[in-house]
Amino acid sequence: MASNRLPHSLPDRRHMPVFVLLSAAVIIFLYHHLVNNLGLFPESWNLGLRYPLDEFKKWVIVANRDDHWMFAFFFQPLKVSIDFFIRSAEDFLFWLPWPVIVGFVFLLANKIGKLPLALITSLSLFAMGLLGLWDESMKTLALMVTAVIISLLIGIPLGIWTARNDRAEQFLRPILDAMQTMPAFVYLIPVVLFFGIARVPSVIATIIYAIPPVVRLTNLGIRRVSVETIEAARAFGSTPRQILTKVQIPQALPSIMTGVNQTIMMALSIVVIAALIGGGGLGDVVLKSLRRLQVGAALEGGLAIVFMAVLLDRLSFALSQIEHTSVEKYQGFHLLPEKWSNLAWAKAVETPIAKLYQWGDRLQQKIVQITAHTLPRYQAAARRHSYLLTSFLALLLLAGICFVLGWVDFPQSLDLSLNEPVDKVVKWAQVNLYQVGDSFIGTGPFSDFVSLYLLRPLRTFFTDWLAWPAAILLTMTIAWAVSGWRLALYSLLSLLLIGWLGLWEGAADTLSQVLIAVLLSVLIGVPLGLWSARSDRAERSLRPILDFLQTIPTFVYLVPVIMLFNLGRVPGVIASVLYALPPTIRLTNLGIRQVDKAAVEAADAFGSTTWQTLRHVQIPLALPSIMLGINQTIMMVLAMVIIAGLVGAGGLGFEVVDAMQNNRMGASVESGLAIVVMAIVLDRITQSWAQRQAEAANLGDVRN
Repeated sequence: MASNRLPHSLPDRRHMPVFVLLSAAVIIFLYHHLVNNLGLFPESWNLGLRYPLDEFKKWVIVANRDDHWMFAFFFQPLKVSIDFFIRSAEDFLFWLPWPVIVGFVFLLANKIGKLPLALITSLSLFAMGLLGLWDESMKTLALMVTAVIISLLIGIPLGIWTARNDRAEQFLRPILDAMQTMPAFVYLIPVVLFFGIARVPSVIATIIYAIPPVVRLTNLGIRRVSVETIEAARAFGSTPRQILTKVQIPQALPSIMTGVNQTIMMALSIVVIAALIGGGGLGDVVLKSLRRLQVGAALEGGLAIVFMAVLLDRLSFALSQIEHTSVEKYQGFHLLPEKWSNLAWAKAVETPIAKLYQWGDRLQQKIVQITAHTLPRYQAAARRHSYLLTSFLALLLLAGICFVLGWVDFPQSLDLSLNEPVDKVVKWAQVNLYQVGDSFIGTGPFSDFVSLYLLRPLRTFFTDWLAWPAAILLTMTIAWAVSGWRLALYSLLSLLLIGWLGLWEGAADTLSQVLIAVLLSVLIGVPLGLWSARSDRAERSLRPILDFLQTIPTFVYLVPVIMLFNLGRVPGVIASVLYALPPTIRLTNLGIRQVDKAAVEAADAFGSTTWQTLRHVQIPLALPSIMLGINQTIMMVLAMVIIAGLVGAGGLGFEVVDAMQNNRMGASVESGLAIVVMAIVLDRITQSWAQRQAEAANLGDVRN
């Protein structure tokens, strides 16, 4: 009997490494507190990477930037070319009268979408002028246009190459993974070294950051073209080039345009961050206002960024759906939903709009007739592109009127400044909402609770209580348990690298903020996801809020938060929670809704209550999707906590910001490298955990 019981008294052989690592961590923890204080990571082990990097910077800037062949024949010509495109785009936008730009956006959106899209996009553009930020918006738009065009010129051919060459895809996949894993801040470090500080390095950093989605989605779209379609084209004698241009690319166009949409939104997010290195535009307005605690000015810049995000997102999304919206002409209401056609007031609104469209159609026909008489050889082209021709002539006429009347610059008389009223509201909120009476309700008690009872104890635990060898062993234990020895070894080397960089304490500070923000995001997001999964009305109510939160660039989240919580770690955590909520809610909702209905019906047949069905059936089966949402939440929180370094959140984010602002390249590279290492470790562990949950769910289905 003893021999039969012995194996059950020891851990399973597969779990023996986890048991050993955990035991070693506990022993080191006890030794740290009972025998000898091990302290933080030994400073004598610091590699001092910043010093050779600073020397390399001096070598580049002082000794070789003017005469080295790499700068003379590559970096400098590239810089001059990009600067030429930026200046050309900027000069053209400033040369055009503002009504022409608004009219162009309206006509373009009306063509690729419908009247509601035209109104939303043109009013978003007009609102930037009302905020008194027309010039700054045009500067940001010029940077966007340059960065996105170059990104697409590079990304789409790379996507086509990877779709037609498996070896190329295998080569580029880890590079694209690394480009998408690294926080946006990290891209600013090397480009500043080789291109200096101004708009050109901002554009180059934007290009690097925004290329991956268009490469991936171009590759995906072309690979999804059916084999039968390609074989049919070959049977008719098409060459590989003809198959690509006339079959694969047209059918993959929706996927490619979705990649264009994502590229535009990612470019906008980093163009704003690039204000740190002199990118100018709206990002510079927000950055300077945050530094001076001018919340009203920061809010104006943030709202202008939101309007630009809405403008670019809606237009690019409409372009991705253009084959669907242009198949047939819209015959119902132009502005209001067609289901309101029985309402008298809706008809009253739509009648003059319909007459305007009829007048426009007659104008197009008249222009086609005039073209047929004056230029008969272009009659077919004029008929085919009548809307384009009419729009061009209308904009040309509008431009002439504007130049004659002097309506080129956006009139200052239309400025609706929010500075003074917002600053008054902020002062009122800081006085009256800090603490409501003698209660524990208010921004002050909440901030104190998060800081004193969540952030500080966790940071103290990581820096004072948990010895650094025990922290490494615990991380290895988790990594080995969810994935195996390879991830455990990678975690060991990664954490040692953070220590060797001399950033153990900063990493612990950042990790404490990440964990608290993730905890709050999960505590809020998972229940909301469960609620939306069980209620279609709740899902419809949450959808526009989540869309709005995902559209806003990360920079903007800091503006409303500091209105109530001033500066420090707490506003950074709150902004991180707001930024990271959408994936948790959406993937929890998706996971619950995708649970097999047969399993739910079987639980109901056995008399399970709603709560029992949710707890014992739906949540376990939806756990892989929920874990994937938590993985995305962790990565988004980490990115946002780093950006929160701009408002004094501390940790590695503050190290990067402080080093970049004080021209210390070595320190910024070390901090950026530590951020990347931490992001990859957290990403790999949570992804492996989600994968294990998915495998467990599949095994459960098979056994049933």
